[in-house]
Amino acid sequence: MKPGLTGNMAGALLMLLGMAAFAGNDAIGKWLVADYGVAQVILLRSLAAGLIMAPLLMRGGRVLDRIRSAPRPRLQALRAFCATAEVFCFYLAVSSMPLADVMAFWMAAPIYVVAISPFLLGEHVGKRTWVAVAVGFTGVLILLAPSLQISGTGAFFALLGTAAFAAIMVLGRSLRETADRDLVFFQLAAATLAGLALAPFDWQPVQSGSDLALLFLLGVVATAAHMLVTRALKLADASVVAPLQYSLLVWGAAFGFLVFGDVPAPAMLIGAFLIVVSGLIVLRR
Repeated sequence: MKPGLTGNMAGALLMLLGMAAFAGNDAIGKWLVADYGVAQVILLRSLAAGLIMAPLLMRGGRVLDRIRSAPRPRLQALRAFCATAEVFCFYLAVSSMPLADVMAFWMAAPIYVVAISPFLLGEHVGKRTWVAVAVGFTGVLILLAPSLQISGTGAFFALLGTAAFAAIMVLGRSLRETADRDLVFFQLAAATLAGLALAPFDWQPVQSGSDLALLFLLGVVATAAHMLVTRALKLADASVVAPLQYSLLVWGAAFGFLVFGDVPAPAMLIGAFLIVVSGLIVLRR
């Protein structure tokens, strides 16, 4: 067995499990926002995730000291704001659009990052990569046309959320010196504050114990998904695990069909195919 093969295999398995967990998290969220306010779902999700991650978060020392010593505080605040906007937009989008369609929009985020990286990060992008970016944008436009007809508001939030997700990725590159647990802490804190501010305006009494369990499970599954993906990236080469993120589309289509009865439309399949091809070319180059 070649050196590193075990690590790559383990990393690939964890990445696939992480994508399945993310899809499960998204399906639970879509189910819940049909009966509860988006801010309420995000607030309870954030509180549950905070409880699960409390032991890890407490290892970094006192909270106030970590906030004061955080490098580049303005960028930290901007990233936390974008992360909160991204999750709000996602749940607002899936409340009126099929799950797989929304996930396909989110898969285009790395393409946006490549498109803006020369301007914000000073990175060089070759001609062939620009062609791949153009293919990816074509896929987004194919997705967008029927989505605007079915749910213009949902498509708007999907585009806005994808842009916020791309901003998170770009800002993450600029904040690489910040510990992962601190990035998670700032992100959870921002989502919790936003939930506390907005949830009272659309608060719905929890209807059953099963719904309460789902609200808590949402935070648990989201935390598990982040931990699985983070561990996968540490165990395996990025070139091995990064393409596996597109398995999220398969999981999304499966959950969408089994739970909500969504059947992928031809435009969604074509658009998602172009986005995946574009993303794989960008990753390879």
